Amino acid sequence: MSDEMKSENATDVGADAGAGVEADAGVEAGTDGPVRFDTKIAVLLRDDLETWQRLNVTAFLVSGLGTTVPEVVGEPYEDADGTPYLPMFRQPVLVFEGGKETVTAAHERAVRRGLRTAVFTSDLFGTGHDRANRAAVAAVGRDHLDLVGIAVHGARNSVDKVLKGARMHR
Repeated sequence: MSDEMKSENATDVGADAGAGVEADAGVEAGTDGPVRFDTKIAVLLRDDLETWQRLNVTAFLVSGLGTTVPEVVGEPYEDADGTPYLPMFRQPVLVFEGGKETVTAAHERAVRRGLRTAVFTSDLFGTGHDRANRAAVAAVGRDHLDLVGIAVHGARNSVDKVLKGARMHR
């Protein structure tokens, strides 16, 4: 890839961060730059959330991905002293933000494209456990969910199209 193309890709709204991320099947491994993955993991948060809500929603939204798409999870970690640590995603999780309309439109596009999607609604801030969370989502039709965040995983270009209108989280 030419330096000009690398520079152009680095400025894309959804360009991957994470130099030094391990290369895997389906990725282009550059010797000097970040790895470019064929898939993308992205979280889109509503821009009117409190900081603690943004962090909580992000954690909840990505939590199911590793169990349903095990290939996105890498190997366990270990420090120089031999202390074991849990594995993490093999690729970056990109976090975006947008207004309520942007999140709603992205959700509709993700569902229409058949992407793996997680949702977090405003009702979930008032629940205390998984069963109550699922019941709160099940009680509302798809077009009436009060979404505060979504997570999507899929082909890079599909995820980029879903996130149209969103901006990188600041």
